[in-house]
Amino acid sequence: MTHNNTPQKLESLLQIMRALRAPNGCPWDIEQTSDSLAPYILEEACELIDAIEGENPEIVLDELGDLLLQVVFQAQIYEEQGLFNFDDVAAGIGDKLIRRHPHVFDREGTSTPEDELDQQWDRIKNAEKTNNKSCLADHLPSNLPALQKAQKLVNRMTRNKRAEELPKMLKSLVKPDYAESEQGNLQLSEEALGQTLFELVRLAQSAGLDAESALRKTTKKIINQIDNN
Repeated sequence: MTHNNTPQKLESLLQIMRALRAPNGCPWDIEQTSDSLAPYILEEACELIDAIEGENPEIVLDELGDLLLQVVFQAQIYEEQGLFNFDDVAAGIGDKLIRRHPHVFDREGTSTPEDELDQQWDRIKNAEKTNNKSCLADHLPSNLPALQKAQKLVNRMTRNKRAEELPKMLKSLVKPDYAESEQGNLQLSEEALGQTLFELVRLAQSAGLDAESALRKTTKKIINQIDNN
C-alpha cells in the first residue's frame, strides 16, 4: 500500500466530478443541488456503518469511496457558486485538527494529561464560538438518530461534569405513566416511553456502551433470525 499517488488520484477524482457537472456532462449530475443530495449523505454514512460492522474490508473500501463522493459532489456545487472549493474543505479540517490537538502539534506548550484531553477539546471548541455559549446542546444535528443524539448530549454533560443533573431533570418531567389494560396489554404514554429511553441511554453512557449501536446490532440479529426462518 502506497500513498505516493494520493494527490494525483484525488485531483483525478475532482476532475471527474467537474466533467460530470460540465454543460456536456451527465444530466442527472448537472441537475443536482446541495439540498437534493443531502439525503444521500445520511444513506451512504449508514451503509458505511453497516460495512464496518460486517467486518468486510472490501465493502468498507467501496462505501468509503461512496461517502467521499458526497463530499466531492457538495464541494463542487459550492465551488460553482463561488463560495468555497474542496481545497478549502481540506484546509479547514486540517487547521481544525491541529488547533484542537495542541498536545500533539504544539510540543512547546505544557503537556496535557490524558484524562484531561476531553476538557481541553471542549475548551478549544468553546473558544472557537463567537457567541461564547456552552456547547452542551450546540451543533446536535436534527437528523441524528434519537438514541445517538441523546447519548451525545449525555456524553457532553459527563465531560463537563454535569451528569449528576440528569436524574433531577428527568424527575422534573411528567411522571412516567405505566398502566395495564384489562386485556393485559401495557398502556404506555409517549412521555413515559421517551423518558424511559433517555434513562436507558444515560445508563448506557455510564457503562461505556453505545445505545444506538447496541440496538442496531440486536435488531440486525432479529432480522437474521427472521430471514432464516
